[in-house]
Amino acid sequence: MAKNQLEFIKLGGSLITDKDQDSTARYEMLDQLSHEIAIAIKQHPEKKFVIGHGSGSFGHFAAKKYNTRNGFTSDPNPSSYWDGFHRVYQKAHQLHNIVLSTLIKAGVPALSLPPIDQVITKNHNIISWPMEVITACLHAKMVPVVFGDVVFDCEIGGTILSTEELFAHLARQLHPDRILIAGIEEGVWLDFANKTTLVENIDQGNLEQVINAVDGSTSTDVTGGMRTKVMEMVELAKFQPGLSINIFDGSKKGNLAKVISGEIIGTNIN
Repeated sequence: MAKNQLEFIKLGGSLITDKDQDSTARYEMLDQLSHEIAIAIKQHPEKKFVIGHGSGSFGHFAAKKYNTRNGFTSDPNPSSYWDGFHRVYQKAHQLHNIVLSTLIKAGVPALSLPPIDQVITKNHNIISWPMEVITACLHAKMVPVVFGDVVFDCEIGGTILSTEELFAHLARQLHPDRILIAGIEEGVWLDFANKTTLVENIDQGNLEQVINAVDGSTSTDVTGGMRTKVMEMVELAKFQPGLSINIFDGSKKGNLAKVISGEIIGTNIN
């Protein structure tokens, strides 16, 4: 299968924020990651990148408070739901502006593509997302940046899409070679509490065992924990044979650069 030289990079919410402290960005970590991406772009001019990031403690605290993910039909007071929807919007975009400015400062030609400007869902499922702008960005060697965001939903009013959900849709349209998911864990653990057994590869042979063992996030995460993320990526790998998905610890200096250069660290899904 021909390579598209396209890679998606996710900067997890737990990596770029303190997910246990409301609206707390990890600025030094963002600087480190942004510089690693900037260096990788210079070292690999043949590659194109899409960056996505989670909302971490900015979006998830507000989203849980206002039940934004489930739509206004779950709220007996719709005006209260929309107040909350706008509050989550503010928080998610506040973090996005921090991430975007840090990337640009490091030398990454990043362009903001907020999902709320482009995406419409129906009962949480994306039904409309024009690709013309994002493909134009890639053709111009710019780096589109998407993020977990509120969107309008034609059935339940509004909802939230995670970065993995956005990537899953984009991957079906753009066919990346790799998806790199940087978090604070070394990869996927069979025993999350003790962290003694790291899963190096997830495939059809051990998928059921892994899914049964993997627990959700211990922090506030309205779009699902590790189990949900793994399942979404497994389904995507089934859809696109040859796609490599790497879940790894992005907090360790140099890891992101190594993975972009082709080294396999943490857990690989294929």
